[in-house]
Amino acid sequence: MTNHLKRKPHPLKASTRAKKPKPNVPKSHIAPSLREESGEVIWPAPQFQMQAARSFIRECAQSSKRTLIVPDKDADGLTSGVILHRTLVLLGLSPDLISAHLLQKGNTIHSELEREAMAAHSPSYVFVLDQGSRKGPPLISLPHKGLIIDHHFAEAGGFPEGAEVVSACDSPPVATSSLLTYTLCTPLHPDVASQCGWLCAMGTHGDLGNTLKWEPPFPDMKDMFKKYTKKAINDAVSLINAPRRTAAYDVMSAWDALLAALDPASLLTDKRLLAARVEVNAEVERCTHTAPKFSIDGKIAVFRMKSQAQVHPVIATRWAGHLNSSKLEIILVANEGYLPGLVNFSCRIARYARARDPPVNIIESLKAIVAAAPDETLKQRLGEGFARGHKEASGGTVGVNEFEELMSILRVGEKPEKEEGGAGKKKKNGVQQKNTLMNYFGKEE
Repeated sequence: MTNHLKRKPHPLKASTRAKKPKPNVPKSHIAPSLREESGEVIWPAPQFQMQAARSFIRECAQSSKRTLIVPDKDADGLTSGVILHRTLVLLGLSPDLISAHLLQKGNTIHSELEREAMAAHSPSYVFVLDQGSRKGPPLISLPHKGLIIDHHFAEAGGFPEGAEVVSACDSPPVATSSLLTYTLCTPLHPDVASQCGWLCAMGTHGDLGNTLKWEPPFPDMKDMFKKYTKKAINDAVSLINAPRRTAAYDVMSAWDALLAALDPASLLTDKRLLAARVEVNAEVERCTHTAPKFSIDGKIAVFRMKSQAQVHPVIATRWAGHLNSSKLEIILVANEGYLPGLVNFSCRIARYARARDPPVNIIESLKAIVAAAPDETLKQRLGEGFARGHKEASGGTVGVNEFEELMSILRVGEKPEKEEGGAGKKKKNGVQQKNTLMNYFGKEE
């Protein structure tokens, strides 16, 4: 008779492997809605902003004047721009009067080079979508009317001078720019929903992931998802995001493909998009195995790499789902090869820290690092490109020396002071524990 022996689980592995939590969307995107005194929900932006923005769009369409759309480079920004473009055409504005301006690598709408390039189109109307929110001069030096459509964190008055604004940042659950644009435009023409629903889904999934539940106050997308599968939409997001991550920064390929597409399936066979994704995936794979170093308090994990491709946000998101520690809060991925003489970095909240109370706020955490600087000029030297974006997904572009100062303040790579039990060890319940990198990993995929 053969004895069938059951292998017992290794006691250490069984006790140390943490249960992997389910993926979450940022808290700001699932927070309860605010309400007016009348009880009306304030979403996706204050009603006075929504009404003013719709009037602006109608006026533009009826003006028959040159119009410039300036969308951000990612899936959310590009789909926002295409939704607006299709709405203006449906409302009667000739496509020949509509131009798109895509920013150069590393630039913002506030740089003088971009302001001149936008002015070269001689637009009477300028729409800026998903570009972030920051106080600055008028969008262009020529007479014009401007509208900012955005969802990034913004301080009071933090927008270009003279521009009208519709912002979702203070109206939870915070809508993406594509969702905000779609909600703005659907009442303006009966065909907007059928032509642009899948674009809205693409942009929203691009920012919030594909686990998002389309529940009120988000619009009802059941019919759209019956027509277009989530897999097709999510695959299209991956393809549209690829060109702007390449070393060539070929955002125009993504814009042209999206503007011409009639459905997500149209994007899945685009040769330029497919080639860009292959290039980016290879570069992500090359850079993603970089070992992290930790701030002395264990709250920030820092990954440093050099790549001409924009892989740092992808790698930050990837590592945020893997590292696990009771102290860890933020993943910071720094790319020292993206722009000459600068460090571009992306921060994400570690998955295991997303349920913390009070919640982790990356922007405030980055500002706190600067506040601890021995040199009071650091804040000014970091400039406006520091700590931009969202509370849950921030980053910036800073000088090499300034970045090294930040790392010095965090004391990245330094070992904590010795505690009872010897160097690199701590006692917990009388048992010595090794402080190794493996302690930061949860259950294996």
